[in-house]
Amino acid sequence: MTVPKPQLDKGLYTVRTQQFYLFQLMFWLGLMAITFFSLTLWYGTAELPHIEHTVLQAVLGVLVSYPLRNVYTWLWERPLLQRLGISLLVVALGAGIWTILRMVTFIWIVQEEKNLWSDFGGWYFGGFFIFLCWSALYYGLSYYNQVQFEQERSRQAEQETQQEHLKRLEAETVAREAQLKMLRYQLNPHFLFNTLNTINALIRLKDNDTAQNMLQKLSHFLRYALDNEPAYRISLAEELNALMLYLNIELIRFGDRLSMDVQVSDAAKKALIPSLLLQPLVENAIKYAISTRETGGTIGIKADIEDDLLCLDVWDDGPGLSGGSEQALKGRGVGLHNTLERLQNLYGRDHSVDIGTSERNGVQISMRFPYEVEPGQREQPLAELVKG
Repeated sequence: MTVPKPQLDKGLYTVRTQQFYLFQLMFWLGLMAITFFSLTLWYGTAELPHIEHTVLQAVLGVLVSYPLRNVYTWLWERPLLQRLGISLLVVALGAGIWTILRMVTFIWIVQEEKNLWSDFGGWYFGGFFIFLCWSALYYGLSYYNQVQFEQERSRQAEQETQQEHLKRLEAETVAREAQLKMLRYQLNPHFLFNTLNTINALIRLKDNDTAQNMLQKLSHFLRYALDNEPAYRISLAEELNALMLYLNIELIRFGDRLSMDVQVSDAAKKALIPSLLLQPLVENAIKYAISTRETGGTIGIKADIEDDLLCLDVWDDGPGLSGGSEQALKGRGVGLHNTLERLQNLYGRDHSVDIGTSERNGVQISMRFPYEVEPGQREQPLAELVKG
């Protein structure tokens, strides 16, 4: 979450204020204790007046050093050399004021008769050293707070960036899934139209049993299509199972005119691919390579693994390409176009599609994309996939 700069400055100022009072208390109490044990006791002057002066000089130190905070805050954004020079002048001035107050109060409390002012240099040297230490510790604490606060602000900014990135990814995922659904669901009305026309023709021919059988197979295929989200992937074995649901319908239409040649390796059967990827390609092959010839033809599916890529080919032995791959793409309509769009949305640059001539002079569509498997995927023998 982004916090406005004024709020950041206010928060930093609050932290510094709280720590400043604690720092003042600890520093001058510490000095008072050190003075008592190293001077008062050491020189055998632990009488009440000397103890009172030890406490009073700490209180005076608090009062004299307090304004230094405002000066150092004003110097905070100044250049380093300017800050250093002015800080030394402030230390010298503060130490001088504190030394004079200490000496005056000492003469007043202890009622010293000798002239102490001749010892001013010694008293001032100690005061200068103490105020120099005070300033160094104050700056050190301030820099520490600044670093900690900047790290916290950086962490918050990074957290916000990650959240925005996650939101973008989520939005992109939703948009991609919507697009994939749109692309795939364009296929169902196209296939449904052809199948219903065939059922209508069978009914007109009084072939009610065949029409009923075809209608049942159509319901099985559509139920499968609706149960599988287009954005998700299934194993190639499951995809072949779905394809056979579709082919069982087409076999009723074409009978012996349609034959299949499926060559899929065991490793390839485990590969995850977009659901209903093969059906529109096979449907195109039936339309352009099988239905146009009285003798029908063969549609082949070949799949294997090479260099961690799934190599998936769909071919036919039809009339082949008449105007190159671009012409074939235009000629084979929404099915092939939507398949290419789905692959692009799912794999981006990690896939390739080649449209060329098969070994039997028909059309061959060769797809290559990353080989991924789902742990524990159960294989299905191809022989069990074809059902009459």
